[in-house]
Amino acid sequence: MKKVLSTLTIATLMAMMIPIFSGQAIAQRDCYYNREGRYVCRDEGNIYDRHRNIINIGIGTGAGAIIGGMIGGKKGALIGAAAGAGGAALYTYKINPKTKKYERYYYRR
Repeated sequence: MKKVLSTLTIATLMAMMIPIFSGQAIAQRDCYYNREGRYVCRDEGNIYDRHRNIINIGIGTGAGAIIGGMIGGKKGALIGAAAGAGGAALYTYKINPKTKKYERYYYRR
């Protein structure tokens, strides 16, 4: 029982750390001169903002596979992965859809 609890605790902590660390990633900027001759930099967001849907579904799939594997072995892991992916996709696309974040422009003279 101790192995199961420690494995579940570590997996939960790892799943929680992915969005935390990805939020600190360097944001990509696209810099260019516009028609007025100003130097403009466009901020495209960090890694989690750009790949939010894939990361959330991956976390749900992994969590479902771990829980299903503990309950039912290999077959349970496959069923749990499918259920986790479906639940995460439902949450990501229907329950909490991504709102459009407009790009911020920085001007340098």
